Amino acid sequence: MTTLLIAEHDNKSLSGETGKALTAASQLGAPVHILVAGQGVASVAAAAGALANVEKVLLVDDAAYAHGLAEPLADLIVKLAGAYDAIVAPATTTGKNVAPRIAALLDVMQVSDVIAVDSADTFQRPIYAGNAIEKVRSKDARKVLTVRTAAFAETQGGGAAPVETLEGAGNNGISSFVSEDVAASERPELSAAKVIVSGGRALGSREKFEEVVLPLADKLGAAVGASRAAVDAGYAPNDWQVGQTGKVVAPDLYVALGISGAIQHLAGMKDSKVIVAINKDADAPIFQVADYGLVGDLFQIVPELQSKL
Repeated sequence: MTTLLIAEHDNKSLSGETGKALTAASQLGAPVHILVAGQGVASVAAAAGALANVEKVLLVDDAAYAHGLAEPLADLIVKLAGAYDAIVAPATTTGKNVAPRIAALLDVMQVSDVIAVDSADTFQRPIYAGNAIEKVRSKDARKVLTVRTAAFAETQGGGAAPVETLEGAGNNGISSFVSEDVAASERPELSAAKVIVSGGRALGSREKFEEVVLPLADKLGAAVGASRAAVDAGYAPNDWQVGQTGKVVAPDLYVALGISGAIQHLAGMKDSKVIVAINKDADAPIFQVADYGLVGDLFQIVPELQSKL
């Protein structure tokens, strides 16, 4: 049969996470359909249809899906599931919210954080904070997968898939949208950024974090990240956290300032193409994964580095 990929979008534009998840979905060896469910999402469906290796786009334009509520979206996907061997979602906040509900309603297992597709029923996923890779074979007739998009290249354009409009499954009233408070930033979005500058607890205060990390990030056109220790200490907001309990990233360049490299943080950034670490502790674990390391006082090194950029 075919694979159904759940598109990630904001009702205006298709996220790059969808293109990366499409790469994984295509490796299952079956035709791929992309589901675009939202409100006023015709342009998103058109963008999905322009991706390579897409056979068809399913467009469901309904107010019930305007805010990405997991309950009505899961009901819709279960309604469509009979025609598919596999249902794939990016391992984002939305994907991690809706996929377990789909798996429960279908009474099948979910395979989470897939980083490699060995075959149509065998997948690789990290465990123990990325220290081991587990190979999972699912015997379920229908597979439900979330894909760690940092492990896959983004599928580019070149497609011209037709768009089929479908009716929604309605809203069962289990959940309702109340409000949202979205942080606005001129910097790149953390999970999709090509360059990230992250700060750790060694910065000592929110003021020092902003004084040292932000100017360097702006100079590099980078997104800003933080270790969990820095977030817990109040130096940075929660949505900047990188790590096992934060965001998993794989930028072209990751600059770690004053981050020791706890295993939970490494799990979220060690797949970065180039890692630069600055820390006064020469034995810090971060240097085990760094491509370039500077041992010294970051309050002296970073301003000097910034002046030379």
